[in-house]
Amino acid sequence: QVQLVESGGGLVQPGGSLRLSCAASGFTFSTYAMRWYRQAPGKERELVAAITSTGGSTNYADSVKGRFTISRDNAKNTVHLQMNSLKPEDTAVYYCCAHHPIRQDYWGQGTQVTVSS
Repeated sequence: QVQLVESGGGLVQPGGSLRLSCAASGFTFSTYAMRWYRQAPGKERELVAAITSTGGSTNYADSVKGRFTISRDNAKNTVHLQMNSLKPEDTAVYYCCAHHPIRQDYWGQGTQVTVSS
């Protein structure tokens, strides 16, 4: 049974930091690229950050470049999103996604991040 379980969300003040984690099981984690998406109320889901299966390459949305860092540990089947200098506009539900070029994608249930004073 495939599972992606996000954790680490919560309420943080502007300028603060959070570290999201996603624990994967039930598939060969090291063969999947991993992505973090987010969806704010009334907005479409957007890709925030991505990392290749080996961790050798990363990509970020322009809105988070320089503030967010995606990383993975293939030995522990986990992917992380370090979020620094958070802004109110970062408020959203954050989703972990396992992406494979020819197989189906897998999604987590999401974790809420709220940036507010």
